[in-house]
Amino acid sequence: MDENGPEGLARAYVTLGLRLGRVVPGLVDAHVGDPRIAHRVDDEPVPDPAALRRDAVALRRRLAHEPLPDPARTGYLDAQLAACEVVAAGAAGDEVDVRTEIRDCLGVEVGPGDPDVYRAALGRLADVLDTTVAGLPDALAAFRARDRAAAEHLRPGMAAMTTALRERTRTAIGLPADEGVELEIVTGVPWAGFARRAGPGRSVVQVSREAGHRRAHLPLLAAHEAYPGHHTEMARTEREYAGPAAPERTLFLARTPQSLVAEGAAECGLAALVGTGWGAWAAGHLAAAGVPTTAGEGALGEAVEDAMLPLGAVRQDAALLLHGGAPDGEERARAHLRRWLLIDDERAGRMLGFLGHPRWRIHTTTYVEGTALVRRWLAARPEGEPVGPRFARLLDEPWTPDRLRHAASMSAAASDTQSDTLSGRAEGSPGLVGDRSASRNV
Repeated sequence: MDENGPEGLARAYVTLGLRLGRVVPGLVDAHVGDPRIAHRVDDEPVPDPAALRRDAVALRRRLAHEPLPDPARTGYLDAQLAACEVVAAGAAGDEVDVRTEIRDCLGVEVGPGDPDVYRAALGRLADVLDTTVAGLPDALAAFRARDRAAAEHLRPGMAAMTTALRERTRTAIGLPADEGVELEIVTGVPWAGFARRAGPGRSVVQVSREAGHRRAHLPLLAAHEAYPGHHTEMARTEREYAGPAAPERTLFLARTPQSLVAEGAAECGLAALVGTGWGAWAAGHLAAAGVPTTAGEGALGEAVEDAMLPLGAVRQDAALLLHGGAPDGEERARAHLRRWLLIDDERAGRMLGFLGHPRWRIHTTTYVEGTALVRRWLAARPEGEPVGPRFARLLDEPWTPDRLRHAASMSAAASDTQSDTLSGRAEGSPGLVGDRSASRNV
């Protein structure tokens, strides 16, 4: 196997990422490329993270002198290698503050959210629940209790949603013929749901029994983890649905720009397939599967999720507070979560447990910033372009946050010459009403 030239450089990145996964547990989400590379890395001694950092620097220098023929691939590979350098430095013992880690690993700058935006969101939520802001804590608690999915309904509800969304994905986006998903209900995990590759074209979607899922969350979760989200992206890449995959696209690494774009795409998955009205649509499938609900309750769940969308950044705020170095950081983060998400202390504690884990401390940013970038790019699609093929591009092309920002800006500028502006298209656009991973956990 020739390791010289651009393709050799891309394979060298895959080897580097797999080696990093040996010293950073959970970094490798999946590898769907040449199994010989993975087998070779598994047979090696555990690497020195400081040496891996030097390897990342050397590969970036090599890429600067030997760019790939496709500029998009070059940009993608450079961004991934930059993240690998930071991850390796952390594994070698270097301390990096959380904002720097987010910037250098994920390719985005973040800061505290705007309290005025949060206040406005709570006002809209109060309107949805037909109450006042003062009465909102009780009204929201009552809604959450009514919408709670019983443990015995998790499996049939998720099965119904994955089946319905699979058919829509097959029609609108496309699926390999031999792909499939299995469901597992699990306990003792810090997350709500997780898609794990189980073999060629196959994934296991694990759902936490203890996450307190609501019925409105089930279609969002199924779309995010399975169709058209993470499982669909892995299956299309692995089975070369859109053509032979570039080597660098066969490695899925957490804490990288690829992860941010993938999470953003998964968050917008339900919107891309169903669009406005997904709540009532999902309720019909859930009721047919034996989950007690009505179209009206589904519509209310969708309205609540939409109203809470601006509150997604609250958890990112909490992560910044928690890891900001202040002695009262955890106390302030807890109070921030409780104030703006209107949750009890137990729920805030579970969120802090996730945000405090070294593996997950910057992961919330992939939802918040990734969703914003993807929504903007989907909204900026040319007049008359269906959302399905555009969403498929998210799964198949080498996107970075910078490329998404630039593409959305260019499309928006072009649309200024038309009567339909970006903001006008955003209202009611089927490419914009998506999941709220942050609110899904409340």
